[in-house]
Amino acid sequence: MRILLTGSSGWLGRALAPRLRTLGHDVTGLDPVPSSETRIVGSVADRDLVMRAVEENRIEAIIHSGALHKPDIEHHRNENFVETNVRGTLNLLDAAATFGVQRFIFTSTTSLMITQAIRAGLPGRAAWLTEDMSPEPRNIYGVTKLAAEHLCRLYHIQFGLPVIVLRTARFFPEADDMAHVIEQSDANTKANELLFRRLTVEDAADAHIAALEKAPQLGFDTFIISAPTPFQPDDCAALIADAPSIVARYFPDYPALYLKKGWTMFSSINRVYDASRARDRLDFVCKTSFADVLAGLEAEENGA
Repeated sequence: MRILLTGSSGWLGRALAPRLRTLGHDVTGLDPVPSSETRIVGSVADRDLVMRAVEENRIEAIIHSGALHKPDIEHHRNENFVETNVRGTLNLLDAAATFGVQRFIFTSTTSLMITQAIRAGLPGRAAWLTEDMSPEPRNIYGVTKLAAEHLCRLYHIQFGLPVIVLRTARFFPEADDMAHVIEQSDANTKANELLFRRLTVEDAADAHIAALEKAPQLGFDTFIISAPTPFQPDDCAALIADAPSIVARYFPDYPALYLKKGWTMFSSINRVYDASRARDRLDFVCKTSFADVLAGLEAEENGA
């Protein structure tokens, strides 16, 4: 297929573009930042540019991973988020409807599912998060990504455009924005997060490929994309009170491995993303999980 990939110079785009080409797709990258993966330098907010890109390259599928993200809040005004994340998505959807694009994959975020109450820690239990909840975003990033999701659904209803929305958990390489209050190494924190709110960028890229293949069959759907959690809803109260003991129940070897590495587990976990819908309907499961981290630590300990 001839694919327009927005955000092609970003962390996800640079992982996804080579995978698409390996599968035989013709990839046209669009991003405001030049890179080896970006053929068109510009913004999705530029309507004329988007229309020309789709028409002149005879685009058959759009993967829209370009956006202003949560870390950009410190440097951009609210209207910049609306212009890029909402109007930019609208421009791409209009181009898709106008020029007969066959499928549309939208990179959304689990961040829009986190209310201020969840972030602060719900009284007595962790939040068990699925696609069935009604999001109440806590910042302009989440608000604009949710608005873009609604636009995607609207264009599926109005034009029959097959659209898959992927609410990806954390896969960025940067340290957590709360790193200053967590006395852990970055690798330690990211390993812990694989239990409930993280995936690798490689898995994020593979999820987009799975969505690209399934879009015509599914029509419209929304999926949480995160490493498979070992936890169950019944664990939510204990995860708030004493997360290490619950993790040890599922992974009895973890305390010793962590001790040798000098790592620690979060004392409390306030949310869990349930990615079972992606497993059941998209036939996608992330390849890397917390168990793989432990296997790596054990191999390291054994000198492998």
